[in-house]
Amino acid sequence: MIHTIDGIIATAKGGTTGVIAVAAAHDQPVIEAVVEARKEGIATPILVGHVDEISAMLTALGENPADYEIIAGDTDQDCAAKAVALCAEGKANFLMKGILGTADLMRAVFNKEHGLRTQHLTTHCMLYEIPALGRMLVLTDGGVNTFPDLEKKADILENAAMVLQALGYEHINASCVCGAEQVNPKVQSTVDADALSKMTDRWAKYNMDVCGPVALDLAVSEEACRHKHYTAPGAGKADILLVPNYEVGNGIGKAANLFGNAKNAGIILGAKVPIVLVSRADSAYSKLASIALGSVLSSRMKLA
Repeated sequence: MIHTIDGIIATAKGGTTGVIAVAAAHDQPVIEAVVEARKEGIATPILVGHVDEISAMLTALGENPADYEIIAGDTDQDCAAKAVALCAEGKANFLMKGILGTADLMRAVFNKEHGLRTQHLTTHCMLYEIPALGRMLVLTDGGVNTFPDLEKKADILENAAMVLQALGYEHINASCVCGAEQVNPKVQSTVDADALSKMTDRWAKYNMDVCGPVALDLAVSEEACRHKHYTAPGAGKADILLVPNYEVGNGIGKAANLFGNAKNAGIILGAKVPIVLVSRADSAYSKLASIALGSVLSSRMKLA
């Protein structure tokens, strides 16, 4: 079982090197990340974008552009289409967003004729390894689905379970995070959480216990559960935090980074291949970890 961010990186280094198609790769932080991934044996990049700029960036890092496959891409839409095509044709195992709008990339991903559309909902999973907890959590969805309904929450939760199953988890604990543990008909998130906890047949194939509604302390702290006399399968031991909306997910995630010194890696799921989106604000380690996560999942998950 891979239960740390370092473990994800080590597994990517030790496995078959994945091929990553980078859309609009003419961006310094992106080039730095993929160069490091290549050096570490984590991924082999195919760089789509402005050839002269990409070559200059590689040269500035002491790399020989001739050692890289570089495909000319003009506009953002052209770069996205060509990178997606590499994945659709099986020439790349996973996809990375460079310096282009997420909407442009996702339009290419979901193009009905040449894209990577599947029956799965597109969701964002962020993995956080928080020292104070001593374990890794999947936080979802803090980036793609803004205010999901019950059906989408179930799909979001299932994608997260697939990630942990691919990382070797034989049993998974998931918590549906709300403001409190009581079901309140006037607070839809608590009603949804209660419904999700009762979908036991759906979660059986992942050997996953789902509890909720629970406040954050009851999701991650067994001590808090004892103090509040709260009992439910998996309570206090969450491997997955399902948030009611993206604002809660964004807040918890940024708090984990800023206040909790968390290591992290993120991925978008739901297409035929994993999609890596890194931010300029991400540390070099986080960017490398996200690429490593994409590489590991591309070899272990079947999303089509």
